[in-house]
Order: sequence, then C-alpha cells, then structure tokens
Amino acid sequence: MAEEKDQPGATFDDQPLPDVYPEPHTENSAVLNGEAEEDTSAVTTEESTKDQSVKSSPNLLEMLKAAESRRALQDQDMAKAEPSETETEEMVTEGRKTDMQIQLTDQKQEFNKHPTKTGRRSLSHSISQSSTDSHSSVGSDSSEDGSSPRDKLQKTSKGFSDFCIKNIQQAEFGRRAIEIAQQEMPALMALRKRASGEKPLAGAKVMGCTHITAQTAVLIETLCVLGAQCRWAACNIFSTQNAIAAALAERGIPVFAWRGESEDDFWWCIDRCISAETWQPNMILDDGGDLTHWIYKKHQSLFKKLKGIVEESVTGIYRLYQLSKAGRLCVPAMNVNDSVTKQKFDNLYCCKESILDGLKRTTDIMFGGKQVVVCGYGEVGKGCCSALKALGAVIYVTEVDPICALQACMDGFRVVKLNEVVRQVDMVITCTGNKNVVGREHLDRMKNGCIICNMGHSSTEIELTSLRTSELRWEHVRPQVDHVFWPDGKRIVLLAEGRLLNLSCSTVPSLVLSITATTQALALIELYGAPEGRYKQDVYLLPKKMDEFVASLHLATFDAHVTELTEEQAKYLGISKHGPFKPNYYRY
Repeated sequence: MAEEKDQPGATFDDQPLPDVYPEPHTENSAVLNGEAEEDTSAVTTEESTKDQSVKSSPNLLEMLKAAESRRALQDQDMAKAEPSETETEEMVTEGRKTDMQIQLTDQKQEFNKHPTKTGRRSLSHSISQSSTDSHSSVGSDSSEDGSSPRDKLQKTSKGFSDFCIKNIQQAEFGRRAIEIAQQEMPALMALRKRASGEKPLAGAKVMGCTHITAQTAVLIETLCVLGAQCRWAACNIFSTQNAIAAALAERGIPVFAWRGESEDDFWWCIDRCISAETWQPNMILDDGGDLTHWIYKKHQSLFKKLKGIVEESVTGIYRLYQLSKAGRLCVPAMNVNDSVTKQKFDNLYCCKESILDGLKRTTDIMFGGKQVVVCGYGEVGKGCCSALKALGAVIYVTEVDPICALQACMDGFRVVKLNEVVRQVDMVITCTGNKNVVGREHLDRMKNGCIICNMGHSSTEIELTSLRTSELRWEHVRPQVDHVFWPDGKRIVLLAEGRLLNLSCSTVPSLVLSITATTQALALIELYGAPEGRYKQDVYLLPKKMDEFVASLHLATFDAHVTELTEEQAKYLGISKHGPFKPNYYRY
C-alpha cells in the first residue's frame, strides 16, 4: 500500500502504487489455636448461619492451623528459655512438612484437572504466553509458518483453487465466526430475505477491495445471494482475518488476501483479483481507492466498461473527486463515506468503541489520568475523544477547521497545536486522513514511552519514512507493536506501523458495520439497476431516502418504535409522511 497514495494536492496519476477466604471470627480463632472444645452444640443458630456463609477449603484451614501452631510455639519460646537449635529445627521442619503436604496435594489436584505433557510452566511464562496469544488471535493463527501463500497451491474440499489465502484448513473456524456476525447484522439478513427472489444484482460482477473480516464476509455472501458474482482482495495488509478468507474460499468465492502481506503481496493480490482470463468486473466496491487506482492505471479499457463504483473511505472519495475534476472519471460513482449512516454510525460509534479495544489489546494501558492528543475532530476524532474522556484521560485536540475546533471546545477539550503539548502527552492518535500530521520534529520531541497510532484509513498521517534511518533502532515486541529507540535510549511505541488501528489490532462491532455494509449493498443495487442516463460520469451522494431505509432496518434490534406523522403534520412540514424527513443540507 503506497504511502504517497493519500497526498492532498497530488494528482491521481501521481499516486504510487481463590475461593472465599474466612473472616476473622472469634470462634475460628479459638479453633485454630486448639482452645475450643470438640462439641459445637452450644453454637447458636445465628452463629451457625454466619459460619456457613464463609466457606474455606480444608487445605486452607490446615495451612492456617499449621501457621498458628508455629506462631504459638514461638510465643511460648519467647516467654521461656530459648530452646536448643535442635528443638527449633524440629519445629520448623514439622511446619514445613505440613505445608509441603498441603502444597503437594493441591498440585496433584491441579494436575488431575489440567493434564499436561510438558509439566507446569512458570507463572511469568504463562502470563506472557497468554498475553501473546490474545493479541495474535485476531484473524491470525500465531502457530502458522511465515511462508507466503503465493508459493503454494491450495484447493477447497470441492477442488476449487482460484484463490490465494493463508490456510484453507481454517475454513470451518471462519464459518462459525461468520455465523456469529450474522446475528448482529439484521439489515443484511433482512435484505437477503426480501430481495433474494428478485436477484437485483443478477449479472453483476462485483470486484471488491475492503477489510476481509467476518462482517465483510456477511456482505460478500449477501451480494452473492442477490445474484452477483464476486472476487475480493484486502485493502489493508494487517486487517485480513485468515479464517474468514478461508471460509469464503471454501464457499467458492475467489479471495486473494492474508494477514501480514508485504507491499508487493498487496498489489499482487489486487492484480490477481483483476486478471482473470474469463471474468471481467462491471462493478467496483472499494475502501481506500486502491482497486480503483490500479484498474485506472493498469487496465484503462476495463475501467471504461464499468457500470459503477461504490467507495467507502475519505481517501478513496478524494481520489474519485480528483478524477472527476480532471474529466477522467468515465463511470458514475457513489460516495458512501459522506452518507449519514456511514459518518454518524461507522465513523463515530464504531471508533468510539474500537479505539479502546485496539489500544488495550496492544498496550494493556490504563487510560485514567493519561494525557492524550487527538489530531482531528471529525466524526472519528469525536468518537475517540468521547471514549477516552469517559475513562478519565486528559484530552487535547488539534484541528484546522474552526467549526470542528469550536465543537471540541464546547465538548470540553483543549484545542492546541501539536508542538505545544507533544513533550508531555502519553499518547498521540491521528484521525485526519491527511499526510505527515505527525512529523519527525514531533517524534523527536515526544516523551519516553509515548504511544502513537492512527485511526484514519490512510497510512500517511505519521511520517514513518523519517523513522527508518540508521540512527534509530526498531524492535518488534508484539503483533502490530514496534518500539523505536533513539540514540539516547528514548523509545516510542508505534502501533500497526501507522495503519488503521482498530481493524489492524482488534475487531469492530458487527452491528455498526451492518449499517455501513447495508448502505454499500444498496448503493451497488442502485447503480447497477439504474436506468440509462440517471447517473452521469460523476460522484454522487447516496439518496437520503436510502439512508433512512437502512436506519429503519436496524430499529427492531432495539425494539424501537418510531412515531408516524399525520397527514396534517406532514403537510405543515412540507414533507411526505413516509420521508425523507430531512433536506439534503441537514446536519445530524
């Protein structure tokens, strides 16, 4: 994924490719010291009830009894003449024997519960291993070898081989993950049920370049149910969930993607997705503009034959507007990124939850009291700030837009320039989609241990090229976590090599992605089935009526019931009682 791809101002052509412990009751102390009688019949009902509510294992009581016995002997020794070394040694040895018996019993019980061939691991190793497993579990199997899938031929159980993924053997696991995602994506499932008979995408050949996750798989399979043929590649080298890619391939969908691709692998996968001898796309579903860019540069004749492009990200939309302005966009395109359902739900609510998940998985950080600067106060920035503020972080915001800056002030955040606070903050998060928002001059001044990450689609917001020099040392410490060391010993913590944090390092809520995915599906249906002449060779926003329809499909999940306008009310407002309910210029 080329770093220069998102440069504002550049032309499109220039873009390179324990159990409960006992409370200290008087009765318990007496028993432990051997001062109570065996007969407990004198204990009142209330006391019995109290004792029953505090349960301890026999082993724990034996251990406490042994410890009390040793302390009692030591107290007696202090009152009397000091015993001989032999007597003291015998007492200590007896106590140790008692403890040893208890420990051995506990260990035996534990081994019976959890049999193992390798024996007990040390506590530190167990913690380290479990931590590593948890961080590498998102879409990737840490036990897989590092060889490239390009070097081996794989086939599905039905002999299908038109794909390139990490491991087809993970298909069953991926299928279960897709089924789980379906439960949280009601609108797409409703769309399948309502439109599967009509096949509105019959004849459509959709080529996609998006994050390959369980949620995207639900979208891809929905498009197939609606009649489309699909081929897919990944828009991010870290976001592919290998088991999901395997499940799609097993269903006969050509997929070319795996987690941890190199830059060369990334473009190779896109080219393999396009270069099918007997298959040519007529629709594009893109996230970031890389697929559109590749077809435009390498397959001009194919680009001119497309019926439509659906683009989700601000980066890809910027590229499309470049083409349109230059008069080179020879196909209608739908701007999903600026639709209300994308901006207000995916960008805001999704990032509000997933920013915390991504940071926790990679750094195990405590947010309370941390000083954080968020670069950009658009919908993504608003979601990040809201989530971090709720956990007690001190937030600073940088902005170029005075309207967004004023919103940040009204929400209680300090609006500053990055160089004013970069020496003191514990974390820097970019959310702008711009280039070199965090430059080498900022990186040099950051405090030791500062965490830096990106929540925008673009990988250019952090000036990483300035960090790849001989004077700086890189150390890979965990999946998608690198430490960069300065000559004086200072280090910064870089997450996902500056790429999209939430999808590279964690997962995102299925329900929110259901909204975006449904919007994408409807946009494809609209462009593909539109009468000749409805859409010119330009970039269009999704009709507001379609936005409202997508939202309505998700209301049943919350058992929400909207109020219906009366004819008189609708007439008073000058709108249809069935919508759209807001004009296009309305800002939600």
